[in-house]
Amino acid sequence: MDVRADLCPLAALLPPGAPDEEETAYYRQRLDDPSLLDRAVAVQVEGSVVLAVPVGGWRKGGYLSVSEVVTGLAARSLLRGRPGFPDVRLSWSPYPDCCHVVRWGAPVPYEDDPIAEGRFYGYSKAALASFAEAYGHLI
Repeated sequence: MDVRADLCPLAALLPPGAPDEEETAYYRQRLDDPSLLDRAVAVQVEGSVVLAVPVGGWRKGGYLSVSEVVTGLAARSLLRGRPGFPDVRLSWSPYPDCCHVVRWGAPVPYEDDPIAEGRFYGYSKAALASFAEAYGHLI
């Protein structure tokens, strides 16, 4: 059953150019392959516009967070079948005060290693070095 029509009010794909320039700049500065942004899609969820960046190159997966399960189901439905968004799924949070997560691509390598996780999400060596310099004391 395709639930897209029923859930569209909860999440929507927006036209190119719709994502916040600040969020686009965030990814452009950090991704090893910024050309992935050419295939990224802006998704409106819960009153906010978030950028869903596809897999490709070093980027093996992606995610967006939502507070409501039904919104996550809607976002999952919108991303399913789109090029660059394989295996779109919703990870439900068992905790009421935490977000649910729409994920795509390979499973996240939970190694308790933020640098390995950054590589998984396709961040550049320079971005990871900057992160380690700023937050290494917390790792």
